[in-house]
Amino acid sequence: MTWCRTSNTVSGHIPLPRLVRIMNAEQPKNPLHGLTLESIVVRLVDYYGWEQLAGRININCFKSDPSVKSSLTFLRRTPWAREQVERLYLATFAS
Repeated sequence: MTWCRTSNTVSGHIPLPRLVRIMNAEQPKNPLHGLTLESIVVRLVDYYGWEQLAGRININCFKSDPSVKSSLTFLRRTPWAREQVERLYLATFAS
């Protein structure tokens, strides 16, 4: 799909406000919907700290010279690790 500025639609003739409603309706029960991976990592680091986070999820980007940037790079390329981070986030903050 490509964005068409002049008509406020996306090619395929779906008006932009309707497209946004459709996209939001696709994951109505996903508790992570709308959260970025960066916001998830930052909140976990603020809550646990790098050392405790590495103890809970055994991956090197949390152990060896940890940073948000290096963690995001690794997690975006490694689905199993991202899934563990998302599970920890839900277990910690989902109410």
